[in-house]
Formats: sequence, C-alpha cells, structure tokens
Amino acid sequence: MRGPLVSVTEADEVARRCAEKMYASDRSSQHLGIEITDVAAGRARARMTVTDTMVNGHGIAHGGYVFLLADTAFAFACNTYEVVTVAAAADVVFVAPARPGDELTADAVERARFGRSGIYDVTVRRSDGEVIAEFRGNSRALPGASG
Repeated sequence: MRGPLVSVTEADEVARRCAEKMYASDRSSQHLGIEITDVAAGRARARMTVTDTMVNGHGIAHGGYVFLLADTAFAFACNTYEVVTVAAAADVVFVAPARPGDELTADAVERARFGRSGIYDVTVRRSDGEVIAEFRGNSRALPGASG
C-alpha cells in the first residue's frame, strides 16, 4: 500500500513555504530586485527589470544578468520539495536582446526528477511576450539536507 496522497494544494503550500524561506536568505535576488511572483511544486516564476547598470558595451542587457534571472527561477523551482537542491549544470541560448527598462519574466518548469537529480526548463520573456532566452538546468539534491 502506498502512503497518503498529497493534494496539489498541499504540495503548492509546501512549495510556497520553501520559497519564502529561501528568498529570505537570497541576498543576490533581493539586491537585484528579483521577485518570485509565483511558485508551485516543480515550478517558479521570477521577475526582474533591466537597469542601466545591467547593460553591456553594446547597450543591451548583459547575458550574465539574463542567465542569473533564469537560474534564479530554476533554483526556486527545484527547491519546492523541502530538500536542499543545487545546480549541477546549466545551458542557455540567448534568443533576443533585452534593454534598460525591460521587465523580464522567467518561467521555470520541472521536466523530470529521478533519484537526487532533476531537469528544468526556463523561458525568459520580455513583458511584450518576446522570448529573450531559453535555459535548461540540471539539479542535484544534497544528501541529508532539508530545506
């Protein structure tokens, strides 16, 4: 016989508590004005506005900041299960430029969890819906660490 089933509502409540706890200690996100606007089991949405200090010599958002936003959404999505989970690898494809003042949203979705590993896809969009970047992250849960 299997254990009790957890409803989506309970799983999402666990995810919300995990995100609140993680964000309280996430000084990088706080410093850059990244907001976690939605979280559910295996999912997270992060939002950031590109500032003048995030622009490179070409007048567009530095790819590192776009990557950081995607990585943040990935981190919050893979830490929704009360187990401390970190990035093992990540790749990004930059699709279009972002400019100062653009509001970017990163939507992270779990694709698979197996053992202590997971695969997550993140799409970064500008507020007009245009895709800015596609990110894939591989996660690894730390043994014995609960979040």
